[in-house]
Amino acid sequence: MFKYTFPLFLQRLAPSCTWKVDTKDKVLFLTFDDGPHPEITAWVLEELKRFDAHATFFCVGENAFRFPDMIQQILQNGHALGNHTYNHLKGWSTSNEQYFSNIQKAAEFVPGRLFRPPYGRITPSQIKGLKKDYEIIMWSHLSRDYAPDLNREESIEAMKSAGPGSILVFHDSVKAYSNLKAILPPILAHFASRGFQFKSLCRP
Repeated sequence: MFKYTFPLFLQRLAPSCTWKVDTKDKVLFLTFDDGPHPEITAWVLEELKRFDAHATFFCVGENAFRFPDMIQQILQNGHALGNHTYNHLKGWSTSNEQYFSNIQKAAEFVPGRLFRPPYGRITPSQIKGLKKDYEIIMWSHLSRDYAPDLNREESIEAMKSAGPGSILVFHDSVKAYSNLKAILPPILAHFASRGFQFKSLCRP
């Protein structure tokens, strides 16, 4: 199960990041990383619309630059945006100067004050440097839709363990598309049938 969820003891290593939303309401927070993509993101938007669901898209800056129309579609459909660096950088292997500069470049194409570090890999000093400008969003549940050997039924069951305030990660990317098409609809249907709402994360 830990390959789909982040253990609490690891979450406590970065307490200033958001791992889950503190609520008792039946609300989930769906997030999509690495887009936008003209075909895949468009498909996601249609699936979300079927369930009156809102989500947060953590966009890679170079993709936002290539597909600005998709950024507008995301916003026009009532979803939120988050910064995911310009080139999908790993914070652990990137200098702070380069990391912050790359995020700033992405911000030219991805408005908003939410940030998710690619791979979840970010250093304490990078967290400290970003906190004044961004809310750093991690996750409680990871679908692993990017994995070519994904056990789809296992992933769906793991996502079903989410509860009020959980933050779920999917990917609107080429690598994940086949798995995403198989697992997202049943997950949406499962929670919708149990009275959950799907909301976006947002910070003014």
